[in-house]
Amino acid sequence: MSHRLRLAALAFGLASIAVAVFATVSRSPEHVRNIVEGTGAWAPVLFIPLSAALSCAFFPGQLLAGASGLLFGTAAGTPITIVAATLAAVTAFSISRHGGRGALDELSGPRIRTWQDRIERGGFLAVLYARIAPLSPFVAINYVSGLTRLRMGTFALATVIGIAPRAFAYTALGGHLDDLGSPEALAAIAVLVVMGLAGGFLAWRAAGRPPPRAVWRALRRRRAAS
Repeated sequence: MSHRLRLAALAFGLASIAVAVFATVSRSPEHVRNIVEGTGAWAPVLFIPLSAALSCAFFPGQLLAGASGLLFGTAAGTPITIVAATLAAVTAFSISRHGGRGALDELSGPRIRTWQDRIERGGFLAVLYARIAPLSPFVAINYVSGLTRLRMGTFALATVIGIAPRAFAYTALGGHLDDLGSPEALAAIAVLVVMGLAGGFLAWRAAGRPPPRAVWRALRRRRAAS
């Protein structure tokens, strides 16, 4: 199979799975909960691979975390959400690496090689920043990272650290949709706000702009000089 055909087959396969899941699986935490509910002690064992599989098929991670909160509560649901999301990330990373990286390396030109080198040099921080950034496409990052030269261990560690705060927040909100004034729900909202601000700051830095304090210092120096 040619390299171009291999990449096209990978893209077509992922798109087909995503469309099939979108057409057949209701996008609500309650639906995911209903699939797992009633399995008793086996619920976490069933939920983790089910959640990982749905995530690889581009099912929204926020809804999966919300289903975890509905099923297990915040305390137990948060680590289950983190494990499921990390398993999803590593699985998508592996699919992309074994299915497309070799072909991409053979077809890549100077621009792609430069991009791969930049990601490899950034390594841990590159993935961590991508996880913290607001509105970052979780599943797309998983697949794209597999096309780089990142080590899976580095990718997995940065993923766990980067997704943990939002995993708690969405799990807590999922378990308290009927009481958004509860301490856990308020803490979850606060975490999302802080993560949004942190992500915005990192995006500012990534764009090569000075942080706000540096801007004010530069303005004060100009005024003093004038």
